[in-house]
Amino acid sequence: MFTFEDLSADEHRELAALAEAGEALVTRTMEWSRISSGSGNLPGLRRMADALEDAFEALPGKVRREALPPFAMIGADGTETLHEAGEALTLEMRPDAPIQIALTGHYDTVFGPDHPFQTPMRQSDGRINGPGMADMKGGLALMLAALTAFERLPDARNIGWRVLLSPDEEIGSPASAGRLADLGRFATLGLTFEPAMADGALAAARKGSGKFALVVHGRAAHAGRDFALGRNALALAAYLATRIDGLNGRHPEMTFNIGRIEGGGPLNIVPDRAILRFEARIASAEDAVRAKGWLDEILADAAAREGFSAHLHGGFHRPAKPMSAGYDYLLGHARECARAIGFDLAWRDSGGVCEGNNLAAAGCVNIDTLGPIGGALHSSDEWADGASFAPRAQLSFLLLANLAAGRMDLSQPGMRRHGA
Repeated sequence: MFTFEDLSADEHRELAALAEAGEALVTRTMEWSRISSGSGNLPGLRRMADALEDAFEALPGKVRREALPPFAMIGADGTETLHEAGEALTLEMRPDAPIQIALTGHYDTVFGPDHPFQTPMRQSDGRINGPGMADMKGGLALMLAALTAFERLPDARNIGWRVLLSPDEEIGSPASAGRLADLGRFATLGLTFEPAMADGALAAARKGSGKFALVVHGRAAHAGRDFALGRNALALAAYLATRIDGLNGRHPEMTFNIGRIEGGGPLNIVPDRAILRFEARIASAEDAVRAKGWLDEILADAAAREGFSAHLHGGFHRPAKPMSAGYDYLLGHARECARAIGFDLAWRDSGGVCEGNNLAAAGCVNIDTLGPIGGALHSSDEWADGASFAPRAQLSFLLLANLAAGRMDLSQPGMRRHGA
């Protein structure tokens, strides 16, 4: 255990500077919030990548922009199509150091260019309402501030770090998943800058998630003259939706959410195609196997019906992130850091998912809510607490500083040293 008095004069200096940087961090985030960068808005993603490249060039090293592979999605016609992703931005320092830190974040939002929510606004209670203010352009501003301060420390030479900024987290990281896995397999531990919870808590264990599209084919027919010859794909999809919804409650940690049913057309035609889109949340790898078995049973029911066929696309793209001794230690050390700079820190399990799930699946112990305090995510009420920017930047800085100064126990499960 360490205290504020254990820190060096250089560390005290940088903490003091970060304490004064809160307004500058809020201003930068508001500027980034004005750039519309929904996951599918390629021109907006390019503008946001330009802004991030300019900002992160302040760090030593060279920012690289990397093309990501196209990813498959099921279109409204039930066929699989490839979609272009935005670019990943990467930056690394001291890649041969024995201790390597993965720092990840995303610059896409859930708000498309035609969404009415485009402009950040300050509120009287100190909150800033704006797209991506919390999730997670604010987190990117904090990451940059913490790294900039850290690189001024003499001890910075003791550890290496790699940054990955991705354009597709809000749609499940279909294009950047491979980069996240590579990063997680290499890193000693990970820091991800999703927003802290509305009460300031960090996320501990996280559920995993899967996204699915169930494509149902039937037989078209005239709804009056030849109704009996038709096979109504839309009606079967609705029935299958009730079957899937009925899986809720079978296991306390698993949920199935029906998101959308697409299909149909003129009311005098029996629809021959429908698409049922849904999401599942799980708490373990065993849950994923169990869920797949249940879904296979439902799919077999559909396929056994005369005149119909059904195909399930998708899978569990974000594995669950369970707690372990390594996580207990890392979160406990983060609490010590918070207390050293004047605030308390709690954590609790979350049903949400993020890039921290991907890092964990690759064996990388990580804290994934190091961004500003925020809430109402994925809605026009999204907000970030302006007063939280400075202390949360200090927290990440201190985690890096303690790693470099040898004040963390890296013998914990899941923490790797390279070349040791």
